[in-house]
Amino acid sequence: MERLNDFRNPRREENKKPSSTGRAKIRRCFYRVNSFPRLRSLSYTHEMQIADRFSRRIVILPMLLAWFAASAPLHAQTRELELSRTARPWEFFCATGTRAGLFGNEAGNLEAWVYPLKLVRNFHLSFLTEGRSLPAETLVRTVSVRPESSTIIYAGDTFSVKETLFVPVREPGAVIIFEVETAHPLEIEVAFERDFQIEWPAGLGGTYVNWEPTLRTFYFGEEQRKYVALVGSPTADLEEVEYQTNYSASQESSMRLGVTSKGRETKIIALAASVNGRTEAEAAYKNLIANYAAAEKESAQYYADYLSRTVSLELPDPQLQQAYDWARISTIQGLVTNPYLGTGLVAGYRTSGTSQRPGFAWFFGRDSFWTALALDAEGDFTTTRTALEFISKYQRADGKIPHEISQGANFVNWFTDFPYAYASVDATPLYIIAANDYVSESGDTAFARDKWDSLWKAYQFLRSTYDSQGLPQNFGFGHGWVEGGPLLPVKTELYQSGVGAQALSALSSLAHFAGQDDVSKQLTDEFTRQKQIVNQAFWSAETGNYAFALDTKDQRVIEPSVLATVPMWFGLLDEDKAGSMLSQLAGPEHQADWGMRVISSHASRYDAGGYHYGSVWPLFTGWASVGEYRYHRALPAYSNLRANALLALDGSLGHVTEVLSGDYYQPLSTSSPHQIWSAAMIISPLLRGMMGLETEADHNQVVFAPHVPADWSSFAIHNIRAGDAILNFNYHRAPDEITLDIDSSGKAELQFSPAMSLRAQVTTAEVNGHRVPFQMERDDYDQHSLVRVSIVQGKSTVRIRVGNDFGITYASSLPSLGSISHGLRVTSESWSASRDALALEVAGFSGSQYQLPVWGAGQIASIDGAEIEGGRMVVKFSPDASDAYAREKITIHFVGRASRRH
Repeated sequence: MERLNDFRNPRREENKKPSSTGRAKIRRCFYRVNSFPRLRSLSYTHEMQIADRFSRRIVILPMLLAWFAASAPLHAQTRELELSRTARPWEFFCATGTRAGLFGNEAGNLEAWVYPLKLVRNFHLSFLTEGRSLPAETLVRTVSVRPESSTIIYAGDTFSVKETLFVPVREPGAVIIFEVETAHPLEIEVAFERDFQIEWPAGLGGTYVNWEPTLRTFYFGEEQRKYVALVGSPTADLEEVEYQTNYSASQESSMRLGVTSKGRETKIIALAASVNGRTEAEAAYKNLIANYAAAEKESAQYYADYLSRTVSLELPDPQLQQAYDWARISTIQGLVTNPYLGTGLVAGYRTSGTSQRPGFAWFFGRDSFWTALALDAEGDFTTTRTALEFISKYQRADGKIPHEISQGANFVNWFTDFPYAYASVDATPLYIIAANDYVSESGDTAFARDKWDSLWKAYQFLRSTYDSQGLPQNFGFGHGWVEGGPLLPVKTELYQSGVGAQALSALSSLAHFAGQDDVSKQLTDEFTRQKQIVNQAFWSAETGNYAFALDTKDQRVIEPSVLATVPMWFGLLDEDKAGSMLSQLAGPEHQADWGMRVISSHASRYDAGGYHYGSVWPLFTGWASVGEYRYHRALPAYSNLRANALLALDGSLGHVTEVLSGDYYQPLSTSSPHQIWSAAMIISPLLRGMMGLETEADHNQVVFAPHVPADWSSFAIHNIRAGDAILNFNYHRAPDEITLDIDSSGKAELQFSPAMSLRAQVTTAEVNGHRVPFQMERDDYDQHSLVRVSIVQGKSTVRIRVGNDFGITYASSLPSLGSISHGLRVTSESWSASRDALALEVAGFSGSQYQLPVWGAGQIASIDGAEIEGGRMVVKFSPDASDAYAREKITIHFVGRASRRH
């Protein structure tokens, strides 16, 4: 992956670099103060930015330290979020708001939308200078993105142009800003093809374009004069208007923005539209022209405020840190307002080309609900409620929840004449699950009462799909996860039966919130029975895994699939059986370096490009990570989490794509590059998975059960909402203790339960210096020391004294684009009964060498199958002519014998 750096203008004085000696001295200063968490969280780029500034001034180090010590915690809103790299002309590039979007590629070719209208396509630039017309796409050098805007840098021999795409959060339009710097006269020519239509499947019929000289804009209209768009600039002069005659035709219109004679100058273009006529469109256009600078600041503040009020993290892994912050931005950018339908979450963004379908930029039920679980985890309850309200508004009379709603739905008989509105059956149980998660974590019990009739209707529809043994069916009612391909037909998927069972538990909880306690108890009993049926119906003792589905004859479809991790997300599967399944899924046949394949690459029905039968979805990868963490398989869970996180820093910068090839690291050619639930699958695995965070507003309760990578000694979490209380955690780990510093705005009940190895010995637990009881919770892979704390307003400290803790970790990475997987897989871990040996089964690529950081390396007496070098375990695989993965067993023998003390 190309290195991500903040873009620097080499002409700016403040970006001149200090001497190498000066930089080295300042670097040493940073290393000396490495015990300061805020300094540790700085990236190399940030260190050098500070070094660049301070190297030109006389600075006393104590002043620097005092500044850091006195400053507030380094929350995301003050952290540098800009991502920058050399341009990839084919890569998706965009700027979005709730009412408009610019979609294109890093070569600068764009299309523009003001929902539900598409305005233009093939928007591109030429630079006119020194008697030449230079196509801008040949001069693209660097791209950078910030939450509020996206920028392309073009450079010629004697000029540079910085093009910034900006879409205000709530305005029906966009602005494109050109910062020109040139040594010779230069003019920008802007050309595009008008594509003035409503989003699929609707249409405006005949539309037209005129040039309006008083406004210096192109005017798009249609015969009723209701739908209007304007594209222009205060400095524009008409170059060409599209035309069609008997003898020739051109679909292209163009304008020139005026000559910059020499030096620096800023030019702008505004695009605006209205579904209510010309007056409103002109007002929006003029507002953008006059106030774009202030609007850009407002948008930047909007995103900074969003990051500051949701759960923020300070992590020792800078890539994971940056990816988490961008995931929150990408997810909230899925919020779209349609003037006819309302405000909800769309599925994602992609260019539409000559069609009227911009990727998945319309509203989806199940996408909204999986994304809502991430929004709840980060404390954005407002957006979750908006999404739930929107989708439930279009619930069918029999209770079925919509699958998808086009932004052009109001213009056609979408819900009756098209097959897409209610195509899936899984959106209905997911609606109940998402509603309960929202109410439980937000404390908005009024929502449960207000929506009870809707929720009960959804349950009645779910029951109408049951087969004779009580499992919800896909066949005949709508697709579950798999929509087509060789895995079908089936009667019911494990995925569908899993979410169907979890919906019963969720509805039981909602019934309690709604004051329906008798119904709540009945549903709890039904859930208990359903959970047992799911485990029995899909488990295959012969193969040691859960079946993908039951076929139309109720026979198990024995095809191990990552979809089994969905019921694991909710803790529905039996622990021993889930462990066997997860060992299979952790193998290289299922897990690529960039995420989880839907089925094994060795399966007869596998196809690397198969949308539902071979490809890698970040959605699957997120499901797997949360499920693996829940069942204490932290090593593969961390690899899956990092795979999704690294995708946000590669590809379309700041975004996570929809689907990738199963064999080669690259998105499928049909992938939606900015997919909302893909970004959500960084948030949920981090907060619900690794951090083990659960909150219950009704009792101001927080569960914090982290599975910390072995090379992490500290991290922080801010803005955890538990009812009326807001909590901040600072976690520290030393060889002999784990410390949690808490700062709370009010009273809360905390269950602190950090994971540690089965070898570890916990001696005492303290809260604010006083000993408190604790209990050990063990499974086959690790143990958790549970301490219950009643928190009061202010600061508290929990300290767990522990000895002989041990751990290893592996930080996965992405290969170069187009490459195959080469990363290590840890498929199983097994401790001896006396805890004096740990056996690992691993898979690695032939000829590769892997280094795994070790916590407690001094306890190792010897190791079979690997070596210890400098506190790291080194695993080597011999070259193999087959150029494929090989499996090895590693056994770590420890000094002495660890007792199992309470």
